[in-house]
Amino acid sequence: MTAQKVKKDSELEMKIYSYLQYLEVEKGASPLTIRNYNHYLNRFTNWLEEQNLKKTLSNINPQTMRDYRIYLSRLLDAKGNPLTKRTQGYHAIAIRSFLKWLIKNDYKVMSPDKIDLPKIEDRQIKFLTGDQIDRLLSAPSLSKITGKRDKAILEVLFSTGLRVSELVKLDRERLDLQRREFNVIGKGGRSRVVFLSKRAADWVENYLKARSDRLRPLFIRHKGKMDVSHPDEKMRLTPRSVQRMVKKYARKVKIAVDVTPHVLRHSFATDLLIAGADLRSVQEMLGHKNIVTTQVYTHVTDKHLKDIHETFHAKGR
Repeated sequence: MTAQKVKKDSELEMKIYSYLQYLEVEKGASPLTIRNYNHYLNRFTNWLEEQNLKKTLSNINPQTMRDYRIYLSRLLDAKGNPLTKRTQGYHAIAIRSFLKWLIKNDYKVMSPDKIDLPKIEDRQIKFLTGDQIDRLLSAPSLSKITGKRDKAILEVLFSTGLRVSELVKLDRERLDLQRREFNVIGKGGRSRVVFLSKRAADWVENYLKARSDRLRPLFIRHKGKMDVSHPDEKMRLTPRSVQRMVKKYARKVKIAVDVTPHVLRHSFATDLLIAGADLRSVQEMLGHKNIVTTQVYTHVTDKHLKDIHETFHAKGR
């Protein structure tokens, strides 16, 4: 989704169009972020039309927003279920962000602070125990090159905490296996240094030695015909293929948790924090813009400390 695909029939839609251009050009927001914000803001303008209200900036006011929030709370999704509090919150966040941009550009509009966000229960983080990690990392069979590849992928995911989208974009030339570090461009175009464990670097090197091709991507598919017109990108693994692979090995070793690449990212973060790493360092390694995002892991470490206290302090008395 780009700003070019937004409706521009009214005053409000014109401003939304300009706002999405700002996100795309000046903020460097991802296409997914722009698509989502367009969806949330477009739903609001469509609702105004259904209420026979003009699509103007003046109609973003406290009374209209109260009515719209009631509408969202009663709205059903494609499966016939009410929108979750979190999804309702995303709609409110999009409008608040839009209002902040309008104020920055000297438009007289309602203060964003007048739109309250719904109270959401603490997000429950899924992560694997040490035993589950060991079982998962040992799941691939190393007799075939696909097994060597999958082993390297699992090791890299747990060693780095990479997002799956970051993992599949990696190219061979970007990895320094001697220094065991490389740069990635994460969300919002932010660059960060990523470090590999010696074990993960060894498995990547082992996989690369088993390959006879000269393709640029670090992780490629090894089935099907090669597209000679665009071999690099056609052979590069997709996020979906990595997700399926992780789930396959989790089922193989009978891990009860619904394991995804993001669960391995959570496991990386909680492993660091439980071992004593500070929150700010983990924030940097995960590529979080705001430390508030990283603080979602603190309830995990707090529980860990409570368990230690109950186990060792005066023998649980």
